Amino acid sequence: MGSIPGNNCEVFISQIPLDAYEDLLIPLFSLAGPLWEFRLMMNFSGQNRGFAYAKYGSPAIANAAIRLLHGHMVEPGCYLVVRHSIEKKQLCIKDLPGKTKQEDLLKVLRALTHGVERVSLRRESGIPGVSAVVVFLTHYSASMAKKVLVEAFKKQFDLDIIVQWESTIKPNPDKPHRTVNFPQPCVQRPRVACPPPPGFCRAVGGPTSPKHPLPSRSMNSSSRQRHPVATACSASPVTLLQKMCKAAGVGEPVYEIHYSHTESNGFLYFTYQVCISGISHAFKGGVMTLPGPTAAATLEEAWQASAQQVVLRVRNSRFTN
Repeated sequence: MGSIPGNNCEVFISQIPLDAYEDLLIPLFSLAGPLWEFRLMMNFSGQNRGFAYAKYGSPAIANAAIRLLHGHMVEPGCYLVVRHSIEKKQLCIKDLPGKTKQEDLLKVLRALTHGVERVSLRRESGIPGVSAVVVFLTHYSASMAKKVLVEAFKKQFDLDIIVQWESTIKPNPDKPHRTVNFPQPCVQRPRVACPPPPGFCRAVGGPTSPKHPLPSRSMNSSSRQRHPVATACSASPVTLLQKMCKAAGVGEPVYEIHYSHTESNGFLYFTYQVCISGISHAFKGGVMTLPGPTAAATLEEAWQASAQQVVLRVRNSRFTN
């Protein structure tokens, strides 16, 4: 209710337990003041993605939410991280043809997506083609455009473009970032065994089919990497499948995850194969997920969604060959 809030009215919430939903989070974040909007990010497995956005009617209420709920323990050992949201409204489109005209591009973008306010072109020395900075009316319209423009340009114009967020904030050395050290969360999510393959980051930053097939990712519950993915506080499908296999004495599941393609709506499609030594057949299938904050986080989300499908199939098979 009320007019659309202005700048600095939204907070970004992370480290949300995967089994927490609006029935818990909306009353909690209403303690700071009336909510104008609450967006909890979800995936196809039915779990939340561990982060959300809360928008209030004024910057004062948003600041109150940060003071009140940053570091709040929602479950034993699970602490929320609440900070100001960066409501980005600008996209950068790269690898456009050198003959692109500003007014023509504006017409095309307004036909393909909504909320385009203005467009400007720029050329960089030594780089062929031009880049465009596109300004949208809202963060939501910009994020929706980011999901569809790559596929739309490929389908309609046979152009392989890159779409990224355009940074508009410069770091301020006089304003140090506030950090709070929390105890370790109760359960750590599994790690990705190795860094994402070349081309994967580009697929996440601006979804596009890779030029070469991506190599498979082999993972198991003991996998580690130098930069661990953020932890989560509730039991994950990967952990559940590992416990089921251990209890049945059939060995540890080993995963092969392949990036396949990007859907027109921006979802990334992965295929998987899960082998369990005590079960003669491999479990194969496919999952879809939205791009996450990092390539590693996106790959891990596909891992979790694959494990959830296998959990159901293993239960049905009752560990029989």
